[in-house]
Amino acid sequence: MEHNMVGWFEIPVNEMDRAKKFYEEVFRISISVHDLGDITMGWFPGVQGKPGSPGSLVKHEMYTPSDNAGPLLYFSCKDLAIELARVPKAGGSVIQQKKEIGGGHGFMALLTDTEGNRIALHSLQ
Repeated sequence: MEHNMVGWFEIPVNEMDRAKKFYEEVFRISISVHDLGDITMGWFPGVQGKPGSPGSLVKHEMYTPSDNAGPLLYFSCKDLAIELARVPKAGGSVIQQKKEIGGGHGFMALLTDTEGNRIALHSLQ
């Protein structure tokens, strides 16, 4: 295989400003918002040639946030406990605290963002 399987991801949002603030606060990043006519996208920062996939927040009538349906997106962290601690203050909820996956695969946690989306965090420590 010449590339990672996932080339792009999109997270549905109802209120772009609220979602943007949540993700910026939890991950200490800047998201650039772009109005593309009938769709508004908040692009996560990306780095060419590095592991992982770029993606965005998306506001559009065909996108519906969900805490129990659809794919589960894992955000990579150095130590997910750092980002997880920021979730409540940023307006989200912790569903599952940091938990060891086992077999040397690291740790994971589940949370709900301000839009009602279930997302996950992953780290090796």
